Amino acid sequence: MPKKRVLITDVILRDAHQSLIATRMRTEDMLPACPDLDGIGYWSLEAWGGATFDACLRFLKEDPWERLRVLKAALPNTRLQMLLRGQNLLGYRHYSDDVVRAFVQRAAANGVDVFRIFDAMNDMRNLQVAIEATIAAGKHAEGTICYTTSPVHSIPAYVDMARELEAMGCHTIAIKDMAGLLTPTRTSALVKALVKTVKVPLHLHSHSTSGLAAMCHWKAIEAGCYMIDTALSSFGGGTSHPPTESLVMALHGTAHDTGLDMDRLERVNAYFREVRKRYHQFESEHTGVDTRVHINQVPGGMISNLANQLKEQGALNRMDEVLAEIPRVRADLGYPPLVTPTSQIVGTQAVFNVLTGQRYKNITNEVKLYLQGRYGAPPGAVDERLRRQAIGNERVITYRPADDLKPEMERLRREIGDLAVSEEDVLTYAMFPEIGRTFLEERRAGTLHPEDLLPPPEAQAAPCYLAPTDFNVTMHGETYNIKIRGAGHKTEERRPFYVYVDGMPEEIMVETMSIVPTTGTEIAPAAQPAKAGERPKARKPGDVTSAMPGTVVDVVVQVGAKVNAGDAVLVIEAMKMENEVPAPIKGTVKAIHVKKGDSVVPDEALVEIA
Repeated sequence: MPKKRVLITDVILRDAHQSLIATRMRTEDMLPACPDLDGIGYWSLEAWGGATFDACLRFLKEDPWERLRVLKAALPNTRLQMLLRGQNLLGYRHYSDDVVRAFVQRAAANGVDVFRIFDAMNDMRNLQVAIEATIAAGKHAEGTICYTTSPVHSIPAYVDMARELEAMGCHTIAIKDMAGLLTPTRTSALVKALVKTVKVPLHLHSHSTSGLAAMCHWKAIEAGCYMIDTALSSFGGGTSHPPTESLVMALHGTAHDTGLDMDRLERVNAYFREVRKRYHQFESEHTGVDTRVHINQVPGGMISNLANQLKEQGALNRMDEVLAEIPRVRADLGYPPLVTPTSQIVGTQAVFNVLTGQRYKNITNEVKLYLQGRYGAPPGAVDERLRRQAIGNERVITYRPADDLKPEMERLRREIGDLAVSEEDVLTYAMFPEIGRTFLEERRAGTLHPEDLLPPPEAQAAPCYLAPTDFNVTMHGETYNIKIRGAGHKTEERRPFYVYVDGMPEEIMVETMSIVPTTGTEIAPAAQPAKAGERPKARKPGDVTSAMPGTVVDVVVQVGAKVNAGDAVLVIEAMKMENEVPAPIKGTVKAIHVKKGDSVVPDEALVEIA
């Protein structure tokens, strides 16, 4: 056996918490661990990219660029690595080449040393510009093969991809097994084939979802792959990654000894074990070992987010139905690897199919773009009936999707205006226009507030009121079991109550209600726009409704407009995907009860057509 040190990339600062607690770890909980992390001897720390950018803006109310800068300052001796979605960067669409180049340049300037660049379709055309920009910035370009299994995927096809990545100038090539689908024998065969083909080092990234990843690591090392992703055991296992400490001990004293500092590993792991307790409300029963992944192929980084999103829809009890529907949608779309954004595209469409009770009754805009070829070439043939239903006779493109995109940076600078105080702010707006603008507005107003973290169960007060503590509530045909477990400190404005909804911990904030004057001589408060739950119920054939809770992204029509059945009336964002809501009948728009930015729930009349 040749003597070759195994190099470790720890994903504790990105993929580990993305996989287990829905990407909710805050920067303030990362920084105290940095001195030890920096001294362990890792080849790199994955600390940025993936869903962290979105989560920082949407939930944590942190500037993701500032996170990158402070982590770089706190980890001066260790490479920082990010996950970049090729032409998608960190969003859910393709960006123009000038945006891709600007983003890579600013990420490099702010602290990223290693760019792991992948495309959800394994369409090599979608990687080229990001790889060129990384090399131009003098940083490490790691081209990536997204591993999956299907009737159209094979080892020879992966070998061809690796050959193309090496020809593009990549310094290393990653095998990204995002769902934990590799088996030990398959790993050995794949790595041996790649080692024979390319001269650059290989890097293995495999989730523990199926329980096989640690064995795959061993077989990969035997076959000549000497760069491995792991996660500290406090955030390891299940849909995350095999534990760092276990691999370090397994290789200790061998020709592949990692040389990592075990004392520091144990110390920093103990720290993160306590940190994880802060985020107990985001823990899910769906993040353990699950051999069904070989059928549904849901990646580790998606499962905790999917569970959290279903919980927000009040449909966590339908997770098994969604997991069964995902492979059917994937087959209809030509077997794309399930990794962001295709995992979100397929997963969200599966949720729509299940919750509406009719497959493809509602087709998301992203599925329509996918079927137009706007994400790249599907690995296999798509269902042509579905394509016709989704896009009619619209042209399907066969060239690189970004070739149709004109430069965007100047337009983006004009649109965001003086809310952006840096090029990084412009790029934040580019990635997520709605939540990016909201973040920048709140930052200017000084109103950035992260979502609340529930206190640990043992710290929550006992119920202090006379009321049932275990009861059922039925809403929209769904029944939920509610268990009250305590109440927090009461102020003049509000009081938190801590409950379990179908076994999932939730916090309900009860606010003080203003007293409405009742005497005839007093003036009643001015009417306010209806909020979610206060709009008229949908009862008439022409009432437009949303299939699931979401946010209004756009109102396409005006009162008085003539529409045909099937015409787009609204655009709703649900589970990070946009969905056009069609007119149910031909007629005239009589009333609109929503505006851009409003939250909506099913069964409300959002628009009335008669």
